[in-house]
Amino acid sequence: MAERRPSTSYSPSVIPPLAGLEKPQDQYLKIDNCDVLILGTGLQESVLAAALSWQGTSVLHIDNKQYYGDSSSTLTIDQLKKWCADVNQNKIPHFQDAQIYIPGGKLNNQYKSKDYGIDLTPKIMFCQSDLLSLLVKSRVYRYLEFQSLSNFHVFENDDFQQKINSTTKEDIFIDKSLSLKTKRYLMKFLKFILLDPDYKQKIKPYATQPVQKFLRDEFKLEDPQINELVFSIGLSYKEQINTKEAFIKIKRFLSSFDVYGKFPCMVSKYGGPGELAQGFCRSAAVAGTTYKLNTSLIDFDPELKIAHFNDGSHIKINEKVVISPTQMPKFLQSSYNQATENLQPHYVTRLITVVRRDCKEWMSSNESSAIVVFPPHSLPTNNEYSVQVIIQNGGTGLCPEGQSIWFSQTVEQDLNRAKSDLESAYSKMELSLLRESCNNIDGILDETDFVMSAQGTPVLANSFKLGSHLQNFVPKETVEIVCKVGYIEQTFVASDLSNIFKPTSKNNIVLKDIPDAKNEIIFTNMPSAELSYDGIITDVKSIYQQITGTTDDFFDVDFEDEEDEYDRVNQPDIQQKTTSSSVAGGIVGGGSGTNLAALRESRNGNMSENAIDTDEEDMEDSHEPFGAETMEL
Repeated sequence: MAERRPSTSYSPSVIPPLAGLEKPQDQYLKIDNCDVLILGTGLQESVLAAALSWQGTSVLHIDNKQYYGDSSSTLTIDQLKKWCADVNQNKIPHFQDAQIYIPGGKLNNQYKSKDYGIDLTPKIMFCQSDLLSLLVKSRVYRYLEFQSLSNFHVFENDDFQQKINSTTKEDIFIDKSLSLKTKRYLMKFLKFILLDPDYKQKIKPYATQPVQKFLRDEFKLEDPQINELVFSIGLSYKEQINTKEAFIKIKRFLSSFDVYGKFPCMVSKYGGPGELAQGFCRSAAVAGTTYKLNTSLIDFDPELKIAHFNDGSHIKINEKVVISPTQMPKFLQSSYNQATENLQPHYVTRLITVVRRDCKEWMSSNESSAIVVFPPHSLPTNNEYSVQVIIQNGGTGLCPEGQSIWFSQTVEQDLNRAKSDLESAYSKMELSLLRESCNNIDGILDETDFVMSAQGTPVLANSFKLGSHLQNFVPKETVEIVCKVGYIEQTFVASDLSNIFKPTSKNNIVLKDIPDAKNEIIFTNMPSAELSYDGIITDVKSIYQQITGTTDDFFDVDFEDEEDEYDRVNQPDIQQKTTSSSVAGGIVGGGSGTNLAALRESRNGNMSENAIDTDEEDMEDSHEPFGAETMEL
């Protein structure tokens, strides 16, 4: 992201000479040794660098690119062109089949490359998560800006019937698309998962069975509501997800509601993982990490522990060398192949489309992002896995006003079918967007199809009536495309993160012994298909423990008093919506929240447990969102 504007004007008051993020060493390394060498400035590697540096470990952090972020980068369109060319020339391992399409070329398309920031691995952050806790504890949030995200849509072909329109009690009651009986069943389920102290015991007989069976048998829910719970707010990929795993994911969403306000998620402005990676790099630089871009490791002697670089310099490594797979030195490729030959590869196919529409139809008032999910078998391609889409418009700083970026992905392992699923989802979104923006609805709706919101504005309640009328809608136009990018990522992280939360030397590259490396080299994992940041801190801690032997002192730092004063005085509030709205097929929230400093003080700096750990104990959560104690019918 070197070409794009920074997300904040604040700079640390003290940055060690030649070690800062803004001025990485540009010619020859001026150090002769370090404790840990890290290759790649992706999110995991950047968190690791900061964690080690704050514990007094000397770190040299390099990247073979001209920008920070590695596989987590946020790129301009011109940078993305170069990245696609490098992928197709096999210069960037673990990525393949990169294609970029710019209708009419740059001259006819009239775009400015620097106005766009395109995440290679986009993610959202649940308000109740270990990464957010670490951002607060480490003060890295000072370098970032956050925005609320509350709209989660489920699209099933052209069917807008029987959708859960909100996770709040009030909006469930005014949703005319739901019968009174369905509303009662939904409220019963919400009370069960949030308030019943014995719910873990009650789901045990169903723990390994499909969650759909449990929801039908115990709560009489129908497929539309089940799909919303499992695939939209639960963000599950597969149809046959067991009850235990599904409940952890659903509760992750519900317990994140009302932490900052009436929304469950946040996104970082100006970029996702790439922006967070830069924040942790800044923190590491303050703690003494040395940075150098455009630098590659060309040789390492595990006996003498001497590392040689492409600029002719060399240094001694006292402890470990940590390597991102996309920064793989040629001399280690054979060893890496041997270490990973028994690991199960997982493919994530992504399609990113920049369109000249702000897509506010899918977003809550004063928000700039939304989630769209196509459950299994909801597309004309009969998709076996859900297609997940993050939509972000100009309000996020990723593109100009009046435009938006659609980040879509699937874990379908048949790569040709995966591409077909993504294209089909794009077509459905385009059609839906054109229908939503169609203003010729005179005679379709009457005053009984609207209700008044708390702010006194009319809100569409009968989306089924409108949706049914528009099922045969044929658009007279198309959505104008600025840029379209597709590529495939290979990772050894399972889509359910099982080998992150329960890693072994047989299923996780971090714990593998690298041939001929004498236990001196650690490879990191590629980003997972998980749409949230869950699992990242757990993954980093595994690497940290490999280096230090413990995780007890992971970011266990007493920051100076002036840092606390900065937090109290200068920390901005999260940008969030101030009014609630109703969107067909979406889950909507509203209200005000608190800033990150307030949350940090309320938690006394303690990190939360990982949001989707598969242990039963982690399903316990004392947080009760959206007035759960008053959810009586």
